[in-house]
Amino acid sequence: MNAMDWKRVAFGDLTPHQLYELLQLRTDVFVMEQACAFQDMDGYDHLAVHLLGTAVEASAVVGQVAPLIAYARLFPAGVKFAEASIGRVITRDTVRGTGLGHLLIREAMASVGALWGVQPIRIGAQSRLIAYYRQHGFVEVGATYLEDNIDHQDMVWNP
Repeated sequence: MNAMDWKRVAFGDLTPHQLYELLQLRTDVFVMEQACAFQDMDGYDHLAVHLLGTAVEASAVVGQVAPLIAYARLFPAGVKFAEASIGRVITRDTVRGTGLGHLLIREAMASVGALWGVQPIRIGAQSRLIAYYRQHGFVEVGATYLEDNIDHQDMVWNP
């Protein structure tokens, strides 16, 4: 994957275009692609820092807005879990298999550290992605559970 432009944006600082793009990407992946009807807008977006990833070469085109191709939602400890957390982790389907997902996770973890200090991070991973998150040092905690008709597993990374 080529160089990325990462932005960490609080909800109140999102432009209408950024908000539209992140909600559209989340709907494309979590609702349409995964054929899962669920309430994506869950009342937590206003408490999150939104990590937005665009390709640098796309950002350099004058007069064009680079499309959002990677996204994650970041929370300080005490909002979603006792630990800091990362959620709604997505890459656009056109860039999957390029390594961008791994870059996104590393950037999200580094962003949590930069924003709130290095500390444990909890995620609610889809069970099919457990091995993927293990590659980044996350370990399973608790039992598997059903969320939106998809098996999930809580995982924690400890520094």
